[in-house]
Amino acid sequence: MLFDSIAYGPIHSRRLGTSLGMEIMPLDHKLCTFNCVYCECGWNSPVLHPVLPTREEVKTALETKLQEIVNGQCLDVITFSGNGEPTLHPDFAGIIEDTCALRDRYCPSAKVSVLSNSTQLGRPDVVAALRRCDNRILKLDAATDTMMRRIDLPVNEGLTVARIMEWLAQFDGDFTLQTCFLRGEHDGQPIDNTTPAELEAWYRTVEKLRPKQIMIYVIDRKTPEEHLEKISREEMERIAAPLRAKGFDIQISA
Repeated sequence: MLFDSIAYGPIHSRRLGTSLGMEIMPLDHKLCTFNCVYCECGWNSPVLHPVLPTREEVKTALETKLQEIVNGQCLDVITFSGNGEPTLHPDFAGIIEDTCALRDRYCPSAKVSVLSNSTQLGRPDVVAALRRCDNRILKLDAATDTMMRRIDLPVNEGLTVARIMEWLAQFDGDFTLQTCFLRGEHDGQPIDNTTPAELEAWYRTVEKLRPKQIMIYVIDRKTPEEHLEKISREEMERIAAPLRAKGFDIQISA
């Protein structure tokens, strides 16, 4: 499932409401620093010179869409996600600057949101741009290196949970933590971030980072790895319960 337009929708997001989607990765293949086993966009494509929408193309597409919809629809959010990791775009900071300006002009009540896999948070320009956004929705699918690597298949095989936590800590809790819970296997290796040991590690990580909100969700569409299991709503409620008891704001999409 790939998005073939720079600006698409509005669509109803199960997590964000009425969302105008923004695609700043290639429009014909996935480009990401992760190769998640559950990603609805499929596996990364080995393209040597990917073509990205330019900053000006993104600005024009967004303004055109906002002019079309601002008088006819209620828009909750402008969301950057799509065919890979949006913070990989070399003009990401400039694109966010343009987006905030256009939002203020046409639809000031809409939030600017970015769904990111957290791998570019070592770049000061990316962190500064994310601070301008209303919603920084940052991924951490597992709190142990082994499970994170089995689920997310990072391109940088040396990436660690400790490093991701260090980067996330820059926001002093002013972000939304996003985690997908699932079970299954990939290449003969078991995948399960719902075991007692994995959950205990995840709970400890959440308590250290203290995000203002937590989004936990399950696989919802066809996945590139076929041997995955969707977690039930009841189990997701049980996963959330210990943190809710400690006052954490947790949203469940299941």
